Amino acid sequence: MPRLALAALVAGFALAGPARAQDGPPREPGPFRPPDLVEVAALDPSFKVEVRYATADNFVGRPVYPVGRVFLQRPAAKALLRAQRALRRRGYGLLLFDGYRPWSVTRLFWQVVPPGQRAFVADPAVGSRHNRGCAVDLTLFDLASGREVEMPSRYDAFDASAAPDYAGGTPEQRARRDLLRATLAAEGFSVDPAEWWHFNHRDWRAYPILDIPLEQLVGRR
Repeated sequence: MPRLALAALVAGFALAGPARAQDGPPREPGPFRPPDLVEVAALDPSFKVEVRYATADNFVGRPVYPVGRVFLQRPAAKALLRAQRALRRRGYGLLLFDGYRPWSVTRLFWQVVPPGQRAFVADPAVGSRHNRGCAVDLTLFDLASGREVEMPSRYDAFDASAAPDYAGGTPEQRARRDLLRATLAAEGFSVDPAEWWHFNHRDWRAYPILDIPLEQLVGRR
């Protein structure tokens, strides 16, 4: 579905008023590791960061994050750093769109997205791997130009072109998408079956669902 059409549906659904949702994250049996969220770009300033959820340039049509920072649990952040170094040898860097996401934002997404589009957002009743600080949304940028590369779809596409095995696009676009996937897989990340840009770190089960506001994490290393 085109972004403008989806935004219009989201706006209409939000104005109509979502059904009452649970008040807090789901309770899960532990034990879990203590959260250790770190800012990824603080580990290496060569990462590019473009958090569209801190702007109006997203499917909700307004900012839903107070800061444009990307945080991950430390093991996931260090694995991403290794992937960044491997890609540098191929002439690419990583452009980060999102990492840790407070559970309350996941609930907001579920409330405002029309039911027919909910395959692309997480159910707050079970939480998201973003909520655990073990999922990252990202793409490649070209080191020589500094520009984001073209992939078979744009980031946050709500249609079949978002799938990591989508056969459309150009051979060059698919090759870059597959390079991203292979490089992250070598560092313990698996791609989401519906979104080529979404990767989950293998340790995601070790961390609880969190609802820590992003602004409270600024300055962590």
